Amino acid sequence: MSIALRLHGYQDYLYFLDDGYCWSPVLILQLVVFSFVFHFSILDEIYLKQIDYDVWQSSKQFFYLKLDNQNKLKMTKNRMEAFSDGVIAIIITIMVLEMKVPHGAALNSLKPLIPVFLSYILSFIYLGIYWNNHHHLMHAVSQVNGTVLWNNLHLLFWLSLVPFVTGWMGENNFTTWPVVVYGFVLMMAGVAYFFLAHCLASIHGKESVIARALGNDKKGRLSVILYAIGIGLSFIHPGLGMLCYTSVAFMWFIPDKRIERNLKAGD
Repeated sequence: MSIALRLHGYQDYLYFLDDGYCWSPVLILQLVVFSFVFHFSILDEIYLKQIDYDVWQSSKQFFYLKLDNQNKLKMTKNRMEAFSDGVIAIIITIMVLEMKVPHGAALNSLKPLIPVFLSYILSFIYLGIYWNNHHHLMHAVSQVNGTVLWNNLHLLFWLSLVPFVTGWMGENNFTTWPVVVYGFVLMMAGVAYFFLAHCLASIHGKESVIARALGNDKKGRLSVILYAIGIGLSFIHPGLGMLCYTSVAFMWFIPDKRIERNLKAGD
C-alpha cells in the first residue's frame, strides 16, 4: 500500500511514501500528527504515469515529486481493464460448463448436443469479439472516471447474461422466444458498448485517438439496427433472426482497425 501527502498551498508537489515501508501503528500516528502540524492532505488516488521525479533524501522513506498539472489526480484504466478481462473469462467458463456430458459412449449420443454446441460457438465468438475490441478500446485511452466505470459495468451486466440465453436457446432448438431474448441481450450489449466507447471519447477530447477512431461510429449504430431487425424477423422465423445475429458477428470478427490506424498515425 502506498500513500501520498500533499502540502497545502503547493499543488504541484507531493511527498510519496515508499511501498516497502512497514505500516506500524506508530507510523500511522505520525502521519496523523504530520497532517495537523504541517497541513498535509492525504490523497487516495494519484496518477504517476510518465512522471519525472527526483529522489529526495533517498536514505529516508519519502520521495519528492513534482507533478505535471495535466497528469495530476487522474483515475487510471488498469483496474477496470483487469476486472473486465476477469469477468469475461468467468463468463466463458460458465458457458462451457453448461454443456452437459452425454451418458452414452456412442457418437450418436452427441446428436442432442448439436444445438447447444452451435449456440455455444456463436456466443463464444461474440464474447471473443467483445474482449478483443474492449482491449483495443482500453489501449486507446489513458484514464477513466466514475461514469466510465458504470458504463463498463453496464456492458458486463449484459454479457453476464449470455451463458443463460445461450443455454436456453440451445436446449430448445432455436425456437422463437429463446432466439428473440438472445437477440435482445446481444442488442443491449451492443448499446452498452456504444455508450462506453463514446463516454471514453468524451473525456479524452475530440482530438484524441479514440474520438478520431470512432467518428460517427456507423459500425456501432448499424450493429444495433441489425440486432433490432433480427429480433423482429425472429417472430417470422427464428433462422432469419440468427442470420442477422451471425452477420453482426462477421462484421466485428476482425478487430476494429479504426483504433489501430489512429494509434499508428499518432506515433
